[in-house]
Amino acid sequence: MSRLLPSLDALAVFEAAARLGSFKAAATELSVSATAVSHRIRALEEALGCALFVRQVRAVALTAEGRLLWAAVSDGLDGIAAAVACIRSPGRARVTLSVTPDFAGQWLVPKLAAFQAACPAVDLHVHASYQPVDLNAGAADLAVRYGQGPWPGVQAEALFQECFAPVAAPWLKQRLPADATQWPLIHLNWRWPAQQALDWAAWARAANLPPQAMQTGAHYSDGAHALQAALAGQGVALLGLPLLREELRLNLLEVVREPYLPGQLYHVCTPAKRPLAPATQAVKEWLLGWSGDVNPDLENA
Repeated sequence: MSRLLPSLDALAVFEAAARLGSFKAAATELSVSATAVSHRIRALEEALGCALFVRQVRAVALTAEGRLLWAAVSDGLDGIAAAVACIRSPGRARVTLSVTPDFAGQWLVPKLAAFQAACPAVDLHVHASYQPVDLNAGAADLAVRYGQGPWPGVQAEALFQECFAPVAAPWLKQRLPADATQWPLIHLNWRWPAQQALDWAAWARAANLPPQAMQTGAHYSDGAHALQAALAGQGVALLGLPLLREELRLNLLEVVREPYLPGQLYHVCTPAKRPLAPATQAVKEWLLGWSGDVNPDLENA
């Protein structure tokens, strides 16, 4: 089917002038004269039988017809540019990894330089959300999930086990009373009922303390906010140590005291109903390669 299109050269000139709001600026970008831009725009307007710009003293503005044409031309040129980029870099592949915001910020981001060195031909797109995505529908290529599932249609391989302990800023730790029931506490309200046992009441029971004595303090629904509060010295937080490796290594946080509470496993999950692309397999293997990367504080747990 033939397409009745104006000159593609004129459309490219039109797009630049519309985007920049100036014939002169478009001429500079395209390395032509402002007169040449003006002539091409006028020829395009004559071919279409309508005005595309309202000429002003130092700028131009799109008419209603101009806005309609610019939206279509701009999208088309963006698509062409994306295709050209893919053709010029045929060896690169995009992989989408679904993780929680806490896992992304605390565990994954510090390791992205290592990932880029290990998988230089992969563009990793991190989808951070507390809502699990449908891997078999293609919403993501693979995911890291915490807990036992069930996750129908998903193949899960263990990454590492979570372990919880009280942590605080070093300067605050030095000032804490020996009686843990007198600590300023930071509470994290878990999003999933199955994980509700990992709270200060559970820690108090493990420490042979009255659970009802450890109910006061600030409450957060987001793990990142609870972590920031702990880093700021606002209290003692009961957080997972594997995700705090950098904060513990840099002495931004310290484990206050035992006991440790064992958590559940993190898993690398892939769709069971469709084969993995080579790039996705590479990301999966890179993730599982960190399964033995145990935080020193966990060795004593």
